[in-house]
Amino acid sequence: MASFFQKQQQVAALDPRLGGLLASAGLYNLKSLIKAIRSCKTLAEERSLIQKESAAIRTSFKQADPFSLYNNISKLLYIHMLGYPAHFGQIECLKLVATPRFIDKRLGYTGIMLLLDENTEVLTLVTNGLKNDMEHSNMYVVGLALCTFANIASEEMSRDLCNEVERLMGSSNSYVRRKAALCAMRIVRKVPDLLERFIERTKILLTDKNHGVLLCGVTLAIEICQQDDEALDQFRQDVPLLVRHLKALVATGYSPEHDVSGITDPFLQVKILRLLRLLGRNDPAASEAMNDVLAQVATNTEASKNVGNSILYETVLTILEIEAENGLRVMAINILGKFLGNRDNNIRYVALNTLNKVVTMDTNAVQRHRNIIIDCLRDGDISIRRRALELSYALINESNVRILIRELLAFLEVSDNEFKLGLTTQICLAAEKFAPNRRWHIDTVLRVLKVAGNYVREEVLSAFIRLVCHTPELQLYTTQRLFAALHRDFSQESLTLASVWVIGEFGEVLVGGGSFEDEDLVRQVQPKEIVDLLSNVLDSPYANSHIRQWVLTSMAKLHVRLAGDSASQNLITQLLHRYETTVDVELQQRSVEFSALLGRSDLRDGVLEPMPPPEIKATVIGTVSEKRAVGSTRRDKDALLDLMGDDPGSSAANGSTSVNGRGAGNAQTTQDLLADIFGGMGDETVTSPTPANGSAQQSSKSSVQDIMGLFGNDSAPASAPAASGNAFAGLSSPPPQSSSNQSGLDGLDMLGLGSPSSAAPSRPAAASPPPAAAAPPSSTAKAYTAYDKNGLKITLTPSVNPGRTEIVNITAKFEATAGQQVQGVNFQAAVPKSQKLQMLAISNANVSPSSQETQQMRVMTPKGAQVRLRLRIGFTTASGQTVQDQVDFADFPVLS
Repeated sequence: MASFFQKQQQVAALDPRLGGLLASAGLYNLKSLIKAIRSCKTLAEERSLIQKESAAIRTSFKQADPFSLYNNISKLLYIHMLGYPAHFGQIECLKLVATPRFIDKRLGYTGIMLLLDENTEVLTLVTNGLKNDMEHSNMYVVGLALCTFANIASEEMSRDLCNEVERLMGSSNSYVRRKAALCAMRIVRKVPDLLERFIERTKILLTDKNHGVLLCGVTLAIEICQQDDEALDQFRQDVPLLVRHLKALVATGYSPEHDVSGITDPFLQVKILRLLRLLGRNDPAASEAMNDVLAQVATNTEASKNVGNSILYETVLTILEIEAENGLRVMAINILGKFLGNRDNNIRYVALNTLNKVVTMDTNAVQRHRNIIIDCLRDGDISIRRRALELSYALINESNVRILIRELLAFLEVSDNEFKLGLTTQICLAAEKFAPNRRWHIDTVLRVLKVAGNYVREEVLSAFIRLVCHTPELQLYTTQRLFAALHRDFSQESLTLASVWVIGEFGEVLVGGGSFEDEDLVRQVQPKEIVDLLSNVLDSPYANSHIRQWVLTSMAKLHVRLAGDSASQNLITQLLHRYETTVDVELQQRSVEFSALLGRSDLRDGVLEPMPPPEIKATVIGTVSEKRAVGSTRRDKDALLDLMGDDPGSSAANGSTSVNGRGAGNAQTTQDLLADIFGGMGDETVTSPTPANGSAQQSSKSSVQDIMGLFGNDSAPASAPAASGNAFAGLSSPPPQSSSNQSGLDGLDMLGLGSPSSAAPSRPAAASPPPAAAAPPSSTAKAYTAYDKNGLKITLTPSVNPGRTEIVNITAKFEATAGQQVQGVNFQAAVPKSQKLQMLAISNANVSPSSQETQQMRVMTPKGAQVRLRLRIGFTTASGQTVQDQVDFADFPVLS
């Protein structure tokens, strides 16, 4: 490049006029421009070079130098390909097209295709040049004009040159006929009104023996058939001709000119199959004419390479879409079954996707490949697993429900989290629809709750509770199974909710015991064990406000169910009193109301009596989305009525009255009551109920009205503020709490007291330690002082559940010792790599002298190891001083 500029300077020194001409012309040719651009080291240098060269090209255009026009257009097109402006060369491209030289025409038409589109005003000037070149004696010039037309033709240009294209479709030259057919396809797309002019020409092209012309003719016929139904009927007359073409291609031996991996012209075969698919759809006569050749293609095509697989795939699509015989359909589905055994993931994906579309057409044929479809659930490709999962759902019926549900449950245990929401929903829906008996149905849903209870929709959980209510013969069995499952695992939210509800409603059957062969079942339970279990749930790190609301209601019901055990009743009363001062307004309201209710012996038995079984209806689920958060899929009030299983006015017909813990005892309209129960139908503000006149109530004062008068008219509860800490390297911070309104499931709340407004804490990570029953620290447990400085004292109280001795539950208590409030407490902890730590948020980040705040932790330690903690404490004193301290704590004895 440097030598080129040196020579240019030498020429300029000998003749100043020649040097000025070279400077204005820029670089000599395209090759020089490419070298100069490649030698640029920075983008700014390249941009500067392009700007100078573009200026030189514009100057040359103004000088109207015909000898440099070709080079300038070449350089301009390269500049356009690099993304720089080149529109100023449009007119010059038209000048090149007007020259008689073929090389100039070729470059000019290339420039027109690159620099112009159908909306450019200059395009009107191209029409006359295209028309002249379409009448040229040189077939290659005609080909250039047709190629340009097919790329840039607008509606107006299509109308102007339609006659020329139609004429060229009848040319004696196969090269011209092929390009004219593609131009006709452009016209058909731009101006459907001109479609009829090309039907006869297209039918003539279908008789051509040249493979290229036949391929373009079939492509044009497909476009015409897709545009016009009347033309489709006309092309059905040519089905025998297309069948002969396809049969000849299949029967032809080795043809060097058209052979691709041992198959003759697979591109033409695929196009003919697509056209036959259009012609045979909803036409038994045309379908009958092509049945034999489709069977021949399906049996004679080699499937060892992708070329053959592409033809087989098109054949399968054609068979499944036309009015084919049953045997031919089975053959097509068997071909897809063979695709599932292919090592190429793309072919397997295509087969699964196609089977998903045809499974409703012939389920029995797809059922034959059930085993290999199930094997695809273990594939490493997530897209294949997703398609196989969708197909597995469609294959479930009465005869195979046990087998497929067992496979899906096994997949549920190892599946990614993004699959679990849809998977649990489909398993429960299939169990509801095809269950051979109710015990199997209950066992299946229980397995789902145990494995993926955090990914179960509220509608599914509501349907399960309704099922238990309507199966009195299995209520003891179900209650014992749930009791045993909850005793082992608190981490699955839906399992916890179902267990708490059932234990509260049917807790008395646990005391009676039972005789079942299942090892998971307990023979007899003492009342204290039931209350202790619910107490452990309340203190569990996994329990959110919503779960605690259910537990409090369950305890209130157990107070009546366990009437013969005064010790358990006293313990329940103490637990309810404990939440009368909690910062969670909803929990505080429920505990106060229940404590007052339990003190009224004349009311509690009637209010807390067993609920009448809700009406069983088919579960209504919206679109199952793997990315959607767990929650109700329907937000309209009618859907909520459907999920509740009640019709408007049914409570009045049954003689029962809905109770609301915040409002008066007046009757409400059904929708207003639901809006109150479900927290304002998705709005963050809780709406107070609106009384309605004219409801059917007894004139005498009922026990429900008494309890409403006892509780008074409270305002709607507000969500408890979420406390969170800022995490830093090596330390664990409590997870943030997110507020969310409850929906359909709360319709099955035991009493409906209070509106549910809960905050669901973050789910435990997949690598978290196995959940254990978290026992609260007893009153005699020793507290260890971990920090006592700057007016703040922190004590840690450890406790171990006998069933899971490797898990240590720690309650951190915060006290203000200086007689002044401590604000913004941020408590963080870290453990060695051999241990695992989980934390909840502090109950209140502001510690006042008159209160004691708590924070729950749990540590999983190896057997015989000591709990070691590194604590980081941050807070602000009453004087405004910011304190940041770090301490190491290892004073606990070996607890595991």
